[in-house]
Amino acid sequence: MPTTLEDKVKELEAKVAELYDREEIRDLRYRYHECINEAQMAEIPDLFTEDGELDFGHLGKASGREQIKAFFSGLGRARSASDSRGLYRVRQFIHNHVLKVSGDRATGYAYLEAKPVYNGESYVVAARYNDEYLKREGRWRFSKMSLTPFFMVPLKEGWAGNDLLKMGH
Repeated sequence: MPTTLEDKVKELEAKVAELYDREEIRDLRYRYHECINEAQMAEIPDLFTEDGELDFGHLGKASGREQIKAFFSGLGRARSASDSRGLYRVRQFIHNHVLKVSGDRATGYAYLEAKPVYNGESYVVAARYNDEYLKREGRWRFSKMSLTPFFMVPLKEGWAGNDLLKMGH
C-alpha cells in the first residue's frame, strides 16, 4: 500500500491511464459496429493495425489493411428487391465487452447478436468476438479480430436444430 503522497499520486495516475485505455478500446469496438450498422465499410481498415488480422472462420479471413478493405467492400450496399444475393442490411448489437489491459497490449471479447439479410432472407446470428489490441503512436487498434459463431440461421427456422451455420456456405 502506498504511504507517501508521491506513491499515491503515481498509483492514481496508473489507474486513470488504464481507465482511459479501457474506454478508448471500448470506443474502438463500438466504432467497428457503428461502421457495420451505418454501412461505413471504407472506414473499417483504419480500425486495424497495418498488419492486422481478421479471422471470421467459414466467412473468410484477411491479413493487412488491403485485404481487410476487400473483405468488407461488398457489405452494406443498398440493394434492390431484384438483387438479393449476398449479405446486406446488417445490424449488429454488442454485449458484455470484457477487457484485459496490459500496457500497450490488450485482449478482449464481446458477444454479438446480429440481424442481417443473406441471399434475400432474414437471419439471426449469435457469436463471440475475440480481440487482440495494440496501442501504437498513442492510438488503440485491432491487431486481431476473430469471430466464433454460435448460430447463423434463417429467422423462420430458428436455432433449435443441429445445423447452426447456414449463412456463408
